[in-house]
Amino acid sequence: MSTAPEICPVCGEDVPRGMVACPECGADDRSGWREGAAAADGLDLPDEEFDYDNFAQREFGNREVKPEGIGWAWWAAAVAALLAFAAMFLRGF
Repeated sequence: MSTAPEICPVCGEDVPRGMVACPECGADDRSGWREGAAAADGLDLPDEEFDYDNFAQREFGNREVKPEGIGWAWWAAAVAALLAFAAMFLRGF
């Protein structure tokens, strides 16, 4: 087991002396402090020039999702439930 670096190569936070793992991300000798671990950070983040709108267009097409609203059967059920509660209240149930 190697000694902990002063700065975590995985998340960049300070690692106090004597620690066996990064207190911020949990990286240790097996998961990120080995020699060459900083060569590939394991993250697959997009470039800074990433265009989210272009990505969404390519992935999902030109769909516009509109909510359908509440169907007439649900309105009828809601009115029936309100009438039932009103009847129970008026009877003193």
